[in-house]
Amino acid sequence: MKISKEARRTSRQLFRTCVVDGKLDEARVRNVVSTVASSKPRGYIAILDAFARLVSHEVDRQRALVESATALTPAIQADLQKSLAAKYGRPLSLEFQVKPELLGGIRIKVGSDVWDGSVKARLEALSTSLAAA
Repeated sequence: MKISKEARRTSRQLFRTCVVDGKLDEARVRNVVSTVASSKPRGYIAILDAFARLVSHEVDRQRALVESATALTPAIQADLQKSLAAKYGRPLSLEFQVKPELLGGIRIKVGSDVWDGSVKARLEALSTSLAAA
């Protein structure tokens, strides 16, 4: 669906009102959605759709998914928290998952950034390089 410039501009303005001290305020997001949905301005569906994409992107930027083959110790989790906060310049909420199919190592996803240091990824890369040769 093509969105008008006016709807895109409005959704960005609404999004900026929901960011407080560099973090997304959930109460403001809910308020914006209910206000726009109840007042139904022209193109409100496109506005809400663009607004939802902006909110989703921001939530993904503030969250890190850490997958490992085995459970990580609290010390390693704390070290990862510090390292990622230093790298991104802001605190991130980390979610830890155990994925035995990784075989070893870890995979970290922050927004669209992915660092894959798993054994599974290395084996797949090796397999691909051997198949190409």
